[in-house]
Amino acid sequence: MDGLKQQIVQRLPYLRRYARALTGSQAVGDQYIRGCLETLLQEPGFMKAGGNVSIQLFKLFHKFADTVKASTADIAQIADPVERRMGERLVALAPLDRQALLLVHQEGFSQAEAAEILQLDPAEVGRPIEEAWANLKRQPTTSVLIIEDEPVIALDVAESVKSLGHRVTGIAARASEAIALAKANVPGLVLADIQLKDGSTGIMAVQEILKSIDVPVVFVTAFPERLLTGEGVEPAFVVTKPFDATTLKVAISQALFFAKSS
Repeated sequence: MDGLKQQIVQRLPYLRRYARALTGSQAVGDQYIRGCLETLLQEPGFMKAGGNVSIQLFKLFHKFADTVKASTADIAQIADPVERRMGERLVALAPLDRQALLLVHQEGFSQAEAAEILQLDPAEVGRPIEEAWANLKRQPTTSVLIIEDEPVIALDVAESVKSLGHRVTGIAARASEAIALAKANVPGLVLADIQLKDGSTGIMAVQEILKSIDVPVVFVTAFPERLLTGEGVEPAFVVTKPFDATTLKVAISQALFFAKSS
């Protein structure tokens, strides 16, 4: 049992990333995770040693999410408007098509594994993924600031941005450059690496930019564990290097979707 607990702990940061990407909110995503773990305490037999822990954990998450959907009437009775809005956001988990899209293109599950998590027929899971991707690509175009100190990677990121119809307003290799570019030409999205030249960080740059600009951020990093710690404010969208172009495009589109609907 101790071994199973350790495996759950190791995978929890990525489940938290998934929950945040579905809701667009760290606070709401973490409420889902809390409820998921409480469900596991009540039903410890749901997860079994020897099985695929990632699939079982994500499946349990969706089991809890299904119980939240049934609580809409109770949420409507909450007097405190802040708590009621939080409850409404919980019910408004991203629809099935984006769940399937994120499971495959963000979390790296196969389509068969995503079907098992979502309790779908494996032959049917491809359709909602295609629908979600088609819907996300219909978004209005915007301007994008890229914070990345590796020229080749910066070009790859820029190509992904342009292929979605968006514009690259600038590429910064240092935090100071990124801050100056954001002030000179306010972006509609920021894509940021963590470790930059001169010892500065993308985290530092983003924190400074967000002091004056309300803009969605996607971190693209080889060190996702530095952003999935459970401490402090975390970004909703974290793409791990080396990344697949589709994974990055999904993160960009999801970030812009939540920025538009917030």
